[in-house]
Amino acid sequence: MFDLVHKNKRLMQIVLAVVALPFAFWGIDSYQRVMGRAGEVAEVGGQKIGEEEFSEALRQQQDRLRGMLGRNFDASLLDSPAMRREVLEGMISQRLLMMHAARNYLTVSNETLVETTMSIPAFQVDGKFSRERYDIALQNERMSPEAFDAALRRDLMVQQLSGALSDSGFVSKAAAGQFAALRAQQREVSEHRVQADAKRVQIPADSIRAFYDSNPARFQVPEEVQVEYVLLSADALMASEQVDPAEATKAYEANLSRYGEPEQRRASHILISVKSGASEVEKRKARERAEGVLAKVRATPGSFAELAKKESGDPGSAAQGGDLGFFSRGMMVRPFEDAAFRLKPGQISDVVETDFGFHIIKITGVKPGKMKTLDQVRPELERELKKQQAGRRFAEAAEAFSNLVYEQSDSLKPAADRFKLTVQRAQGVTRQGSGVAALNNPRLLAALFSDDAIKNRRNTEAVETSPGNLVSARVLAHKAASLRSFEDVKDSIARQLAQQEALAGARKQGAELLAELKKGDASKTSFDAAKLVSRDDPKGLPAAAVSQIFSVDASKPPAYAGAEAGDGYSIYRVSQVIDIMPDEARQKAVQSELGRASGAQEFKSFLDGLRADAKVDINRESLERKVQ
Repeated sequence: MFDLVHKNKRLMQIVLAVVALPFAFWGIDSYQRVMGRAGEVAEVGGQKIGEEEFSEALRQQQDRLRGMLGRNFDASLLDSPAMRREVLEGMISQRLLMMHAARNYLTVSNETLVETTMSIPAFQVDGKFSRERYDIALQNERMSPEAFDAALRRDLMVQQLSGALSDSGFVSKAAAGQFAALRAQQREVSEHRVQADAKRVQIPADSIRAFYDSNPARFQVPEEVQVEYVLLSADALMASEQVDPAEATKAYEANLSRYGEPEQRRASHILISVKSGASEVEKRKARERAEGVLAKVRATPGSFAELAKKESGDPGSAAQGGDLGFFSRGMMVRPFEDAAFRLKPGQISDVVETDFGFHIIKITGVKPGKMKTLDQVRPELERELKKQQAGRRFAEAAEAFSNLVYEQSDSLKPAADRFKLTVQRAQGVTRQGSGVAALNNPRLLAALFSDDAIKNRRNTEAVETSPGNLVSARVLAHKAASLRSFEDVKDSIARQLAQQEALAGARKQGAELLAELKKGDASKTSFDAAKLVSRDDPKGLPAAAVSQIFSVDASKPPAYAGAEAGDGYSIYRVSQVIDIMPDEARQKAVQSELGRASGAQEFKSFLDGLRADAKVDINRESLERKVQ
């Protein structure tokens, strides 16, 4: 039972990867917009996952990893078969969930759709929804608001289903209490360590030689090349860019909403709600009711709050007399926003219709906007303009650079001269990697070890080793793989074999001592100072040792347990057991943790069932094909 959560950590990570909405940004409906037809990586229940779609998913995952790891990011992570398979499995699971949601007519309300859209960081400025940012983002993706809403609604339906399943795990309060108590239990432990001493071990010369002859792969010196290379970088181009002051002024004026606090309004409203899909008759009745409420408000404006509490269908604001707090443009649906920003303080609107129903709006406060001057935002603005200009220059230069290193393939100097680049050198480059970050790319390394690069000394193709960095390299010298001589490695082999033998001896001695202790003979063993350990607080002891310490029967102390250690063998004496009843907060935390693990297992079982019912075919050749 104690391994339940630990064993399910990986499972829960997979569940989170499937359940999480792809809002970081884009991913929403991306599978609909990049359905490649050149080939198929998989087919799920008759729906195809194309190579282009799979490549896009890999690139999105690469972007997420780059954002998390920064300079530590290694693009080769996604070139491993395990990572490619994991990404595909996530896509298959999401597709299965989407199909199930569609078959079972799961729906998402307009209210949830609007709320989720407004919470997407890509649509926000300073933590608040920006309609301008929303419009720009959709334009950049060549996506209409209707298409976005439809895609988001589908993704929310999938999350609704998967979230319900993963949150369904349940563990009783009694079981959680027992589990928490066992985790909190303390045992007084002292340790005796049998240390491996390799200095006392002598390895015969013939054993050293036999090990060398039997393990030639261990002593291979990998094939390597010495290369020269040129790097075309968008960052370097950006450093040389100059910004026309007139362009900065123009950009500032075109984006005024970014450089200040917009005007905010505080409003109260009374909502006569209308259900999604309501008939015209139902809408007409709701409007008539709203007109009646408006007549009452007009007759006695001071009764607005009381009428809101009584009549409003908005549960979030009705109890506060309809108060919505302060908001700026872009935070409310368009008809509501337009009406609110036309009114003066204290004014009451006519009936305003939105997708939620019919509103009566009263403005209760106004906060004027505050703007930053051009001089205040100039550094930020110029950085953005330089980045845009460098991006355009890089896109133009990349094609010319690629053509030049290909057409004049016997030297990198023409490309270096044309783009004012420095030809740099690197040694000790192997098929597995390079110490130079610019070269440490699987595609470039493969090109460097091709016959054309090694035998003909031609430039490699220009490879984008990371976003905004294009590299071409040329082999100057090649050294074939070789076997290190016995004389070079015999001392290290002797040390390795001595350490192995010393470890084996220490572990044998430790096991013998443990057997004697369990028989009652403690005359040969001394222990260090005792300390209290628990499963929750193991005091630095390795997991294998903790498992043995809490597995031993300590009802009649002392009790003894043993575990192999990296440098020998450790024996643990358990001299006391202290039972501790955790507080209610800890019990609830454990119950929640166990519930999540149980829910994750249920969710996996549900996915397994969906997969068993649907025909899933994976094209292994396409799966293993590298992203170009």
